[in-house]
Amino acid sequence: MRIKKQGQHLLITIDEEYENRPLSDLWADLHLSRKTIHLLKQNKDYKINHVFNMNPILHTNDVLDVLAYEHDDETYAPDFQDIDIVYEDDLILVVNKPIGIAVYPDDPHKTDSLSNRVSAYYMTQGYDIPVRYIHRLDNDTSGLVVFCKCHLIQAYLDHALSIKEIQREYLAYVEGHIKEGKEYKIEQNLGKDRHSPSKMRVHSKGIPAVTYYQCLENKEDHALVRCRLETGRKHQIRVHMASIGHPILGDSLYNEGSDYPRLALHAAYIKFEEPITHLEINLYSPMEF
Repeated sequence: MRIKKQGQHLLITIDEEYENRPLSDLWADLHLSRKTIHLLKQNKDYKINHVFNMNPILHTNDVLDVLAYEHDDETYAPDFQDIDIVYEDDLILVVNKPIGIAVYPDDPHKTDSLSNRVSAYYMTQGYDIPVRYIHRLDNDTSGLVVFCKCHLIQAYLDHALSIKEIQREYLAYVEGHIKEGKEYKIEQNLGKDRHSPSKMRVHSKGIPAVTYYQCLENKEDHALVRCRLETGRKHQIRVHMASIGHPILGDSLYNEGSDYPRLALHAAYIKFEEPITHLEINLYSPMEF
């Protein structure tokens, strides 16, 4: 379907997919909560061809005008530093996170996070919308982070992430050599390290965690690997790779002897389908270290 942003509203031109189907089918496909749907109806925040109807039947080329954007809630104070925008449209923003900063601040009084920088970007662009990240990265991991600009699709993106329809892959340099080409699976539960609160460890009674990895190239004394996650636990790739004798270079927590200048872990690939438009987003961020 085609979309057009108009202020805080989204104009959606209905296509054949929803021909002769109720509007409730579209709400269900977007995973809107009953509360959200109730408020849309109560406040008459949508119209079909300029007319409000509680649950109309849709037809091809109908225009759905719906309140789809929230106003900025000022959760993140603006931090006016440059951000590396990889992709942007009216629904999402994808940013390349540098190392050394969090996706969001652990204290509301702090401003040195990617979300604070995105807040500043929105302000300079005149966007009156809140900052909503869809997923996180560790502070010392660089790479792609998705932000949702449109409130109407946030529940869809959250659901897509939970069922792995948002596909993410990482690149890492690890100690030692690994046979190239074959994809391997690490399936080991993870739990908190009671001796070090900042660390995780393999623990039989921990939370299930699954990592797939593949060696792309062996170098002089280390290997370039691609990793993908079946689960998304804290420090998962770092702990799993260390547990099999191939810790990540520059990992101060799980590879203390490494003198590599940074954590050599980068969120390089992301692929997913935008709702409504069904546009396939397939992005790559090169590993520049």
